[in-house]
Amino acid sequence: MNTTVKNEDSLLGLGFALTAYVLWGFLPIFMKALAHISPAEVIAHRVIWSLPIAGVVLWATGRTGDLMVALRTPKMLLMGAATAALITVNWGIYVWAIGAGHALDAALGYYINPLFSVFLGAILLGEKLSLSQKWAIALAALAVIVLTIEAGKLPLVALGLTISWGAYAYLKKSLPIGPNQGFFLEILILTPFALGYILWAEVAGTSHFIAGSTFDTVLLLCCGLVTAVPLMIYANGAKLLRLSTIGILQYIAPTMIFLTAVFVFGEPFGTARMIAFPMIWAALVIYTASMLRQARGR
Repeated sequence: MNTTVKNEDSLLGLGFALTAYVLWGFLPIFMKALAHISPAEVIAHRVIWSLPIAGVVLWATGRTGDLMVALRTPKMLLMGAATAALITVNWGIYVWAIGAGHALDAALGYYINPLFSVFLGAILLGEKLSLSQKWAIALAALAVIVLTIEAGKLPLVALGLTISWGAYAYLKKSLPIGPNQGFFLEILILTPFALGYILWAEVAGTSHFIAGSTFDTVLLLCCGLVTAVPLMIYANGAKLLRLSTIGILQYIAPTMIFLTAVFVFGEPFGTARMIAFPMIWAALVIYTASMLRQARGR
């Protein structure tokens, strides 16, 4: 049987990817409803309720054998622990940012992320940057400088999301198992810590699960769905699309976050952001055009 994955787009892959990015785009509205709950408790429930969903997917697709190999391999466990730590940091920054009124900074972080990944590839993997890519990275860096000068400090939320997700994606590429198996491994590693925190919150009387309102309990139970489902839909869609197509589609989520922050949450869009965001958008246009030219050349 031929198992070679074709480097071409499919309608099914496009549907999967669009669904995942649109779901991620609506995620801030869900997280805003949890703003009164500590980010640590939200993350703990994201972990706990993602575990059964990820487990069912692995069982249904017959990939549990790959997971057992990973659990018996110390190197893979160590890599899984590293990616689990990075995704926890990323989730923590994101959940706090939405609840604290920094959704625009979150959008900025995810806009910058593709350019940061290109930068990482050049620094860590020795990948050559085209002139267009260098210009795109320079524009993004200038946008960060503009925001830093206006605020008097670095845009830590945007940079934290960019660096944590970029590092996560970099290490994830080195994890020699499929994306669904890797996600389950990460969640499995985080589960004892999540359970420990939830039990501590119950004893301390700070838990919003069951002890809180029915609405809070339902939202916390849904944390697994909003975490695992888009990620796994995306993982399957990515296999059925060209890298250049994924590169363009990934701007859907931060654009939706940006629009939600401005028009739904009413976050201020001051002068510095009016300068910085168009610079980022211009950088992404330059980067995407360069990526498409390279794809056509290949």
